[in-house]
Amino acid sequence: MQEGDIICFDNMGLEPKAAVEFKEVLAVDNGELTVGTPFVEGAVVKGEVINEGRDKKVIIYKKRRRKDSKLKRGFRRDYTRVRITKIA
Repeated sequence: MQEGDIICFDNMGLEPKAAVEFKEVLAVDNGELTVGTPFVEGAVVKGEVINEGRDKKVIIYKKRRRKDSKLKRGFRRDYTRVRITKIA
């Protein structure tokens, strides 16, 4: 992940242009790789919400042979799109 990247997360229920802060960072590489146990202390990733939306529909189809039994379902994931503004 770099500054300026756009990442999709599960729905966070935030308004567009809202500030987001991620404090649970697993690893930081600023010339020297730092891996947390489990998180890196003092590392923060800040971002800005671009929008919220829904993914394309995924069709789940199950059929049991010779049983005349079938099931068709659809699923659409809600997501929040975030632009990374600062990694500290």
